[in-house]
Amino acid sequence: MIGGIKTMAEKIINVAKEFSRVPGGRYYTDGKASGQEFREKFLIPAFQNYDRVLIEMDGTRGYPSSFLDEAFGGLVRTLHLTPDQFFEKIKLVASPDFDIYVQDIRSYVDQTTHA
Repeated sequence: MIGGIKTMAEKIINVAKEFSRVPGGRYYTDGKASGQEFREKFLIPAFQNYDRVLIEMDGTRGYPSSFLDEAFGGLVRTLHLTPDQFFEKIKLVASPDFDIYVQDIRSYVDQTTHA
């Protein structure tokens, strides 16, 4: 708290620099840099410990749909979030070349239900 005003702690995660330039499949069993690994090692801790999480999407060689669904849709399922709760805290940052992946993530988050 600074001068009676709560400061917003923000975490920036650059996927290519901090995780992998070549994101992999859905689960650990699918090989390196899986969506499950990204969710468990990056997204969940950031979501739980910061007020705002910026995900920089650029710099990879692309994203498999299984990676995106498991990482981001899986975050919603694991933490029992609504899409509104997800997007209040997570901001996806991407150049026009990577915007298709942001659209995919929005779709996975919006379609995720809690079993």
